[in-house]
Amino acid sequence: MEIRHDWTLEEVRAIHDRPVLELVHTASTIHQEAFGGHEVQLCQLLSIKTGGCPEDCGYCPQAARYDTGVSAQPLMQVDEVLAAARAAHEAGATRFCMGAAWRSPRGQQFEAVLEMVAGVRRLGMEACCTLGMLTDEQAARLAEAGLTAYNHNLDTGPEFYPDVVQTRTYADRLATLDRVRRAGIRVCCGGILGMGESVTDRCRLLQILANQPDHPESVPINALVAIEGTPMGEAERVSTLEMVRAIATARLLMPRAKIRLSAGRRELSEEAQLLCFMAGANSVFFGEQLLTTGNPSWEVDRAMFERAGIQAMAVDPSPSGA
Repeated sequence: MEIRHDWTLEEVRAIHDRPVLELVHTASTIHQEAFGGHEVQLCQLLSIKTGGCPEDCGYCPQAARYDTGVSAQPLMQVDEVLAAARAAHEAGATRFCMGAAWRSPRGQQFEAVLEMVAGVRRLGMEACCTLGMLTDEQAARLAEAGLTAYNHNLDTGPEFYPDVVQTRTYADRLATLDRVRRAGIRVCCGGILGMGESVTDRCRLLQILANQPDHPESVPINALVAIEGTPMGEAERVSTLEMVRAIATARLLMPRAKIRLSAGRRELSEEAQLLCFMAGANSVFFGEQLLTTGNPSWEVDRAMFERAGIQAMAVDPSPSGA
């Protein structure tokens, strides 16, 4: 198992385009070597501040400029969030993720988020946040509060990115990732398939992630959930094999990362999800909603895991999650 940070686009594309059975077999072998099995981490995602976002991400129903039926909501109260985290922990989650529809956090809202992070950590779970762009000071304070990981997706490759988002640049996203990493917080960073990007764009995303000085601790692979009212509301759904190829390629490029099978899972059959796990995915969000889009119920997931003999990962008890 080789850990590299100097992948060329040609190498990544060659891996991605291998015959799919060969690709999945190789990725599964590397996965076994890195993790010793096919346990899956259970995570829960909560929208702690929904809608009204000033950004123009073309896939997002929470952008204020799009008419998607998602109305702006205030930041949830700390005790509400911690009650949800407690329920997630009791259901088997080892990671609790909190998302806020902001360009960046500020003022008393940020102070409340710090309380939420500390409270989740006291429950014995990993805490992850996605709050938009951060300053160095904000990253440092999140680290002091005990934040395990920060999610800030690149979405796609840099060449296609301007077709997706124009209110923040690719360099802006990379700068936030750098601030998070320097603060000692784990990085959670991935992308979305099915936005109209090419295979080369997908490979460019994976190349950039794999060539970071430290590989992201987790890499979410999302299938676009096309929402009416967004610019991508009529996009065709990405195929299962395209998802599998991206997951397997990510596993080979970043052997020790948790590959998170994220948005769009409700539209995948049980067999398709199991193929994704075989290809190297080892984390899912459970619960019937991801921010504002649907997700399989926990009962459905639990039954699938039982039928397949898939075990859930135990929580990492260390305060930093390291």
